[in-house]
Amino acid sequence: MAGAATRCGPGLTAWSGSLEKTVGARRTAVVSSLLPPLRPIVSNQCLRTRQPDGFPHQWGGEAKPERTHSVRCSAATLADAPPANSAEDGSGFCGEEGTVLQRPAVQEGAADKKYLIHTFGCQMNSADSERMAGVLEGMGYSSTDDLDTANVIVYNTCSIRDKAEQKVYSHLGRVTPRKKTDPSMRIIVAGCVAQQEGEQLLRRVPQVDLVMGPQHANRLQELLEQVDLGSQICATEPIHIIEDIAKPKRDSAVTAWVNVIYGCNECCTYCVVPGVRGKEQSREPEAIRREMLALGEAGYKEVTLLGQNIDAYGRDLPGLAEDGSGRRRWTFTDLLRYVHDVPGIERIRFTTSHPRYFSERLIKAISELPKVCKFFNIPFQSGDNQILKDMKRGYTIERYCEIIAKVRRYIPDASFSTDIIVGFPGETEEQFQNSVKVVRELGFDTVNTAAYSQRPNTPAADWECQVADLIKADRLQRINRVVREEAEKRTRRYLGRREKVLVEAVDPKTEGVVIGRTDGNRLCHIPGGIDLIGKIVDVDIVDTFTFSLKGKVADESEISRRREGQESLAAVS
Repeated sequence: MAGAATRCGPGLTAWSGSLEKTVGARRTAVVSSLLPPLRPIVSNQCLRTRQPDGFPHQWGGEAKPERTHSVRCSAATLADAPPANSAEDGSGFCGEEGTVLQRPAVQEGAADKKYLIHTFGCQMNSADSERMAGVLEGMGYSSTDDLDTANVIVYNTCSIRDKAEQKVYSHLGRVTPRKKTDPSMRIIVAGCVAQQEGEQLLRRVPQVDLVMGPQHANRLQELLEQVDLGSQICATEPIHIIEDIAKPKRDSAVTAWVNVIYGCNECCTYCVVPGVRGKEQSREPEAIRREMLALGEAGYKEVTLLGQNIDAYGRDLPGLAEDGSGRRRWTFTDLLRYVHDVPGIERIRFTTSHPRYFSERLIKAISELPKVCKFFNIPFQSGDNQILKDMKRGYTIERYCEIIAKVRRYIPDASFSTDIIVGFPGETEEQFQNSVKVVRELGFDTVNTAAYSQRPNTPAADWECQVADLIKADRLQRINRVVREEAEKRTRRYLGRREKVLVEAVDPKTEGVVIGRTDGNRLCHIPGGIDLIGKIVDVDIVDTFTFSLKGKVADESEISRRREGQESLAAVS
């Protein structure tokens, strides 16, 4: 416990300065090189770029040895590479310096090509997987759930915690033996682990054909074609994310993800996102609206706008507002107003918000826009100001509570979700209790909790004041009990109410039941058939659970009588 009480924080200023320098150089590379040329992995011709000490890289696991962050081959081209049979051991899988890891070519015109994508992690990864699925379907592949028959297997990975990363290697261990009997099968590691590990992953698992960071999801066809020419490919260079290239293969016919901003400019001392997803890149508002228009025309009813810090949208877009206020032309508030009238789209959600950028102007706009759901995902991470300072979150807990209070003034029945980390380095029992206090006082509908765990190349991972694993586990268990208690209180307010529910799918666990969500993002189970899917129906809530509801479709004649009564009252008044 003495170690846990030690304050951490020295060295953060120096780390921040080195981050700014690195980011500045990286940003220039992004702008000047929209699509860097593809190179086979020729190790003795590669330029290795190691991140400076303290670069934000990972969250949630044991430190690992230093590794190359990104690999870019200098002058090598496919013409420069050795012939396809030049692997020194004759196997075609060689990780020695100066050799190309050659792959057997895929048979041209192979019938019934199938792909499988296994997605780990957040909604951003889900959206990326849909884009990659769209690319593969455009190449003639069809989806399968059978690992043994898939011709292309994609692991879209998450590195936010060590457990998620280790799951990836566990899956790879199960699939790589197939290479012995089916060498033309393609194994792809995409997403955040791919970006973090780069060429190191190819050395660790030489059966992998393609390693590609999140910024390269749209380039999957181009990258696969290079693999089919006989090379292992590592695509982790920062690039500008090209608009409107990949048409996603959506998992749902009712709800859809729409990316509005990629990357993150924050420098939280525990977090990997800036290192694996790059700097903020806001999509052009016209491109976002075009995508939503197409979704509306295709029959989609709900869109979730995605961003690591979605309320930071527009900071990198040019122009000032025409009202003379001096503010930026495009903010997230402006974007919501711009896309609100898209025909066919009846609900708009968004995630995730950062307290630093959550303005009263945004809150007011949401209260005025009927299509925007009154559900807010705003992480606070810790209820203690010293811990927030050590995390470099950029706000105080008082500021956070003020945001929640303002939302409730404008939208009294708003629903809230948040994220909390317990056991951050140096966290004392008193500081942990400050987080518990915030959960009790603010009353969240859902809370994503996690015990802090070290990730390599993040500042907090190197601090000496790490909290013992047993203490972290105990705190996580205790705060989860409080989370459930408060969630049950919040859920009970729905009992006896009539809610509008967008029906999304058949309940996979219960025959004759469909599932949907309220405006406040509560999952609701309703007796009914597939004819309800895609409809927003009035539902009477008859029972509540910790995080979900049970209801029945309201009687249509009663709804009509109520509506007529309201119209009569309005006419009299």
